[in-house]
Formats: sequence, C-alpha cells, structure tokens
Amino acid sequence: MRRHRKVKIVATLGPSSSDFATIRALFEAGADVFRLNMSHGTHDEQRARYDIIRRIEAESGRPIAVLADLQGPKLRVGAFAAGPHDLQIGQAFRFDLDDTSGTESRVQLPHPEIFAALEQGAELLVNDGKIRLRVESCGADFADCVVTAGGPISNRKGVNVPDVVLPLAALSDKDRDDLEFACQLGVDWLALSFVQRAEDVIEARELAKGRAAILSKIEKPAAVRAFGEILKVSDGIMVARGDLGVELPVHSVPPIQKRLTRACRAAAKPVIVATQMLESMIESPMPTRAEVSDVATAIYEGVDAIMLSAESAAGAYPVEAVSTMDNVARSVESDPTYLEIIESSRVAKRQTVADAIVAAAREIAETTDISAICAYTSSGTTVSLTARERPRVPIIALTSETETLRRLCLTWGTHCVLTPELERFKQAVVNAAKAARDFGFANETNQIVVMAGVPFNQAGTTNILRIAPCDERLIYRTDPE
Repeated sequence: MRRHRKVKIVATLGPSSSDFATIRALFEAGADVFRLNMSHGTHDEQRARYDIIRRIEAESGRPIAVLADLQGPKLRVGAFAAGPHDLQIGQAFRFDLDDTSGTESRVQLPHPEIFAALEQGAELLVNDGKIRLRVESCGADFADCVVTAGGPISNRKGVNVPDVVLPLAALSDKDRDDLEFACQLGVDWLALSFVQRAEDVIEARELAKGRAAILSKIEKPAAVRAFGEILKVSDGIMVARGDLGVELPVHSVPPIQKRLTRACRAAAKPVIVATQMLESMIESPMPTRAEVSDVATAIYEGVDAIMLSAESAAGAYPVEAVSTMDNVARSVESDPTYLEIIESSRVAKRQTVADAIVAAAREIAETTDISAICAYTSSGTTVSLTARERPRVPIIALTSETETLRRLCLTWGTHCVLTPELERFKQAVVNAAKAARDFGFANETNQIVVMAGVPFNQAGTTNILRIAPCDERLIYRTDPE
C-alpha cells in the first residue's frame, strides 16, 4: 500500500526551472504547487511556465496548483554620485525627497508616505537590515538619523520601516497589472506581499473577483499584530520569514511561526512556511544539518506546505532540493513522535454539522480499520475541515470542480481526484472506492469513510457519513439507493 506524504511542497520556478524537462522532474520529485514569482520575469515568461505546468497536469492526470506571488511595493533609496559609502556607528545621516545624487551624509528616499508616518525614535533598516538608523528628527520631506549599525550603503538598496504602519497600499500599479494577468492566466492562488492590515487583503479579493484564492504573506510586524483580522479575510497564509526576520529580532521568528501555524490550523486554512529553508542548496547538492532540522521542525508543527524559493528557481540543484524536502517529510511523518505532536495540538471545533461529521470521520479512522477518508466537496470546505483534524489516514478529495481541486493541492494530507457530477449517493460511494483503489490507498478487502452532502454540488451541505467497503459488489448489495 502506498505511503502518502501529507505535507505539501511548493517549488518556485525561475531561470533554473523554466523548461518542460526540469518542471516535469520537479513534479515527479514531489512538487505539489508551483510558484510564479512576479518580482522576476516577464508576463510572456510566466505564461510559458504556466502552460508547461498545465501540460504536465494533463499528462499525469493529477491536479497541480499554481501560485502567483505578487511583488508588493518596493521601498528603495536613490543613487549615489560617487559609489558606495561606508556608514559608521554614531554618524549622522539624512534621508530626504531631494532627487539629486546621494553623498556620504544624505540620500534620496523617494517615498513621502514613509516621512508622513515616521516619528522620533523610529528605526530605518537598509540592505536587509544590515544597516540600521534611528530617527532623531523628521518632517514631511526629511528624516535626520543616527547610524546604530554601520556598513556600506549603495544605489537602490531596500529600506524597511518596522516600527510604523505605513500609509501604503499592499498593491502597487505593477501588482494590479500582475494580479489581472495572473487571474486571466488561470492561477489558483495569489500571494499578497506587504500586507499590513485586513483591508489590504479585502482590496486584493475585490480585484480577483473569485478567480483565485488569496494567500496573505506575513512579513511585517504590523501583520503579526493584526494577524487575527488578516486570517479572517484570507484563504491561506504564508509565513515569509525573510522580511519578518529583518523587521523583527530573529529570535522572535520561530515562536511567531509556531503561533501562526496553530492559528491557521484552528481556522482550517492552509499555511506555508517559506524562505531560506534549504538555502545552501542554491550552490550545494547537499543541505546543511541545520536546514534539514528547520524543514523538519515546520513539518512537526503541522504546516500544510513548505516552500523552496531561490533553491528551485535559480539554484544549481532544483530537483535535488525538492527530493530533499520530500525525503525529510517522509522521514518525519513516519516518526511516531510526529503523530503524538500533531494529535496533541488538535483543537476541538464542534460548531456545525460539518465540524461534527469530519471529527467523527477522523475518530472512526483511528479506531477501526479504515484505509482513507473520502470527502466529496464543492467549495473545498469539507476537505479543509477534515485536514484540520489531521487524520492518520489519507484524505481523498473528490469534486467535479477543477478549480477547487487545484486549490486543495495546498492542503495537508489531501489527494485530489476529479469526478463527474453525481446525483445519487450510491454512485458517490462507488466512485470513492474506485479512487481509493486506483491511487493505491486501498484494495478490495479494505474499508473507507465517505462523506458527502445531499443535495450534491452545493456548498455547505455536508450531512452524510458512510463506512463502505472498497469492493463495489458489496456496495451494490448493501447500500440504499
């Protein structure tokens, strides 16, 4: 019987992974979701990658999710007249709106929104936090600072402002263009950068118009503080540890990751842990021991997905990076300690009929000889609720909605199967048994749990749970019409 990997793998495509053979190899190595990074590459390049993914999907007969990651506004300093300057601790330095070339004592910061939000004592971070400056005085068009951590500052380096909520929309003009392009292309998920408040997510959702699910990237302290409200209006979450580790003390990121992961699970919404998971594999065919432990820790926490960025997009060993993640995941998930941790962190939710049915399905699977939980779904909600229970057996999601199946590729423990539209429950049970056998999760001697809602093909109607044999002859003999 096949051993099913529960955590999902997200692989970013880029210069190292743009041809059919490589993308196919990434899929065969274990990638469940492909990420298109809209910060890099043209629309034509992204379209070509998307078309390859859909070709592989058609050839394999397995749904594949595509995630388009929007860049978000980029805050950068201007240019310097004489090249880089080395800022020293204690040195005075000014940011302003003057577009003349920078010097050793000042540079343009072409973002009036930053000056409008700054206060005395706020901190400005330059070049991924390597340079830190404290604001001594500021106005509508300047900020006089003192350097608290020095280093070379040069043209167009990025700026972070961790202490304040900036009056900036999460979507720049480029992001709006990219969002519309991605939706017309047919992507399944949109990852939203620079989220600071729930309103940022609502704006993106209004622009998407239901064409893609919205995944909020948590990469700013303001987003951590407003996480509860952001989670309510999001379809999923990405813990983007790169920028989060710049704007917050690095030692605060692990507990934030754990807290956000548990909150997402309680809300039955998928969560991705991302950034620098196997960073050394950009240049090395082998990861470091610490990187393997980092990936394993996320899996032990029960995240839905782990993500590769530059490792698969621009690295020398993209396929090996996916294989490494797959191997780590299978090793962790076969560890009895993994089950103990996952089950001890289960949060009981019994607010609806669907909550009760999926909880019962998991309990039946744990106490009897059940090979899989088969859930019919229209919107994906029943499967998401089932995944929240983190059952020991595979979850088979069955629906006639291709878009729903693709989005569920990001959900923990879920194997997605396209079915025809059904009108009778007996046919649903037969189809579920066939899917469990065809994909190696059961044989004719096994039993499955089948969940569905009558009437079929309507969201929010889950109201039936059936323990069924995988032998179709027995189903026809024993099941009511």
